[in-house]
Amino acid sequence: MSYVMIVLDISIVLTGLPKIHEQLGFSEANLAWVQSAYTLTFGGFMLLGARAGDILGRRRMFVTGLAIFTMASLAIGASPSATWMLSWRAIQGFGAAVLAPSTLALLQTNFAEGHERTRAVSYYAAAAGASATVGLVLGGVLAEWVSWRAGFYVNLPVGIGLIIAAYRYIEETPKHTGLFDLLGALTSTLGIGGLVFGFIRSAQSGWSDPITIMSIAGAAVLIVLFVMIERRAVQPILPLDLFSSRVRSGAYAARVLYLGAMVGFFFFTTLYLQTVKGYGPAKGGLAFIPATILHVPLAIAFPRLVKTYSANRLMVVGIVMGIAGMAWLSFANAGSPYITAVALPMLLIGVSQGLTLSPLTSAGVAGVAHANAGAASGAVNVAHQIGSSVGLSILIAVAGVASAGLQGQAFAVRRIDTAFDTGTVMLILALLVVLTTIVAADKVSQNRPWGATDAA
Repeated sequence: MSYVMIVLDISIVLTGLPKIHEQLGFSEANLAWVQSAYTLTFGGFMLLGARAGDILGRRRMFVTGLAIFTMASLAIGASPSATWMLSWRAIQGFGAAVLAPSTLALLQTNFAEGHERTRAVSYYAAAAGASATVGLVLGGVLAEWVSWRAGFYVNLPVGIGLIIAAYRYIEETPKHTGLFDLLGALTSTLGIGGLVFGFIRSAQSGWSDPITIMSIAGAAVLIVLFVMIERRAVQPILPLDLFSSRVRSGAYAARVLYLGAMVGFFFFTTLYLQTVKGYGPAKGGLAFIPATILHVPLAIAFPRLVKTYSANRLMVVGIVMGIAGMAWLSFANAGSPYITAVALPMLLIGVSQGLTLSPLTSAGVAGVAHANAGAASGAVNVAHQIGSSVGLSILIAVAGVASAGLQGQAFAVRRIDTAFDTGTVMLILALLVVLTTIVAADKVSQNRPWGATDAA
């Protein structure tokens, strides 16, 4: 439920942006920061939030993250101005950075590795995927028929209920003595934050913009410095031995590529429906229902499917379905029928998400000791955020280059089709990463034919 809140808030804003723009007086340039302010602090503080859970207790940080997130949601719903909203969106992102890794870490420590954890992570992945689509539907309906503010107010009773339930049903995890890796926390936060900011800026100002160049170059230096610090730190904020596993490293890389394509799918399909097809917020949101019809049942059924087919085989099939769906979407134009151009490829993308997100998440935390569960969860979520923000910025930048010189509907169609083409390439790269790391490592370690069951 906590992860539903996080993902719902990311997607619920998209279909409400036109109303937010109108009511709070956002400029065109600043409107993108409604999403970017949240993404920036979410990605930037993720590792710090993850390590805090390892040291101070994961239930404590889970509740702290919930409290910050819920309070910020209430403040955003009451926004009197653009500045107020952006400030609280940044605070909400910080709350999510504390909450998200604590959520996944608690699943790791409460369920033993094997079938039970696979089942728990499958529900986690189903919640994430379903809420992304539900957020678009709910955001559009509320924005058109009630108010965009209602999408944030709904977090108040849910957040309070979850805090009460956490104290009643979740036991506190053991605290681990030690000091925070302050230099690691500082360089990782500034490095990841600078990277996300630079790519967000590139989508608005172009790659030749001096601030874009300085942000990405500075972020690269800080990330290199962060790795050097982590090699020597007694208690690193991100233990580098997480990357000693071929499976985990492959899972992080594939997640970046996969999420970049999928966030692009949500973003550019919304643009296509509203700017090319002329759908209103409610109709545009409801048009995403086909993406959920098969996604949620498959994600929930995943633990049973694993008893017959291997998780890796299901993941590969899922990514291939995503490639087919994304490539299909790239043929959409102004005159394309909704059913054949959008709804049917959405079904394929829903299948892809249902079969892919759960094994990618499990692979990212596979074989990690309980003491480092938070750090591993942080790494998964950092990969998720980098894929979401950097991947989307790359798609926007490539689409902008391809549509240069065009105007009107031709501009919109070329931009959107190019983004889907680029997203298809990202998914192909994700498939290659999975095959050469996760699948290859599994075949070597198990010494068995690919596709054999994992039930044993």
